[in-house]
Amino acid sequence: MRILITLLLTACVALLHAGGFQINEHGAKAMAMGNAFTAVANDASAVYFNPAGICFLGDSKIMGGFSIIKPEATFRGPLPYSIDEYKLEEQYFNPINFYYTTQLNEDFAFGFAVNNPFGMGTKWEEDWVGKYLAIETELRTFFFTPAVSFKIYENFSFGASISYVYADVLIKKAKSLAPFDGEDAIVELTGDDNKTYGYSFSLMYKPLDNLSLGLNYKSQVDLQFEGEADIEAPSNLEAILPYGDINANLDLPANLLFGVSYNPIEELTIALDYQYVWWSSYDEMKVTFTENEDWTTVSERDYDNSYILRGGVDYSFMNYENEFLKNLSLRCGLFYDNHPVKDNMAEPSLPDSDRLGFNYGLGYTFLENFNIDLAYLFLRFDEKKINDSDVSYTDGFTPFNGVYNAITHVAAINLSYKF
Repeated sequence: MRILITLLLTACVALLHAGGFQINEHGAKAMAMGNAFTAVANDASAVYFNPAGICFLGDSKIMGGFSIIKPEATFRGPLPYSIDEYKLEEQYFNPINFYYTTQLNEDFAFGFAVNNPFGMGTKWEEDWVGKYLAIETELRTFFFTPAVSFKIYENFSFGASISYVYADVLIKKAKSLAPFDGEDAIVELTGDDNKTYGYSFSLMYKPLDNLSLGLNYKSQVDLQFEGEADIEAPSNLEAILPYGDINANLDLPANLLFGVSYNPIEELTIALDYQYVWWSSYDEMKVTFTENEDWTTVSERDYDNSYILRGGVDYSFMNYENEFLKNLSLRCGLFYDNHPVKDNMAEPSLPDSDRLGFNYGLGYTFLENFNIDLAYLFLRFDEKKINDSDVSYTDGFTPFNGVYNAITHVAAINLSYKF
């Protein structure tokens, strides 16, 4: 397992494109439909979107792919003292996904998935105005998920999964050495967690041949990081700065998803999803120094619960006589993501805001058994102006007021094979 984790970690994942630090893009077909996929679940990514759908897939399937993500963000301020603009450093991230499904008998099916449901990454210049709040922040998670699906009736199924979760985190920021002269100290906290589990339950019901309903609950996952703190500072001041082994907690929120899929004609699929996220589980980030608890730090987060509304369309040219067109599907989607971060708690490690996602994509079938899916997402964040920040960017209390703007481009590809 450790070797597999090491290989997967070379495909770095650290993102800034989902509500809070959640990632919802786990397959190019679903992504092209705005991830309104809970009631669709008609490819191997059903292991993630709705395990109850696996037993309706039939043939065994293997599916793998990745995304390329380019986030862009700026901060103007701190207001009212400055309107200087600071840009997030250019970064590219590439989350992966892998799925396998097989039919065990007429009623039972099995699936397995590897993907990255949570993550974030931001990197600012070391001497920027918010350096005491954040210079570099990175969270990576890998979920290894076996799932089973069972047909209760011919048109009604139940699914369940258990996820083994690996995660690591990096938090880097400056610390003022005042009243001593000299440059700031750089504090780097790193840690990982390799002993946490989560689970999910799901249902799928097909009351009509052209209508499908899906429900999926994903549990909260409580990460307990263990790591260390490294300090870059003048040697004569190191003794007064925190260092050594640390522990930290991070609660990944539970999710409830409900979806509807309808085929008014054979070639056309219309899907809608509602996703509720219990972000209130993320109330604080506490870092405990095991050698000296007086150095323990607690950063209040106090996230609100939030929701996402999704819609997507898939049109297949399957009944066309043209050889190229009949293997082609075109897709598009739209979603609104209500962010969980309170304005007064906004800070540069995760400058979150409400956002609209515009999705496009296509699928093409080769040699009957091979399929390629491509997708593109443009994500537009609402401008976020902070006038009453409870976050200070100095050793005293100086509110970090200002204006955040952000967009993100995401491109994805998946290859699938059925046998």
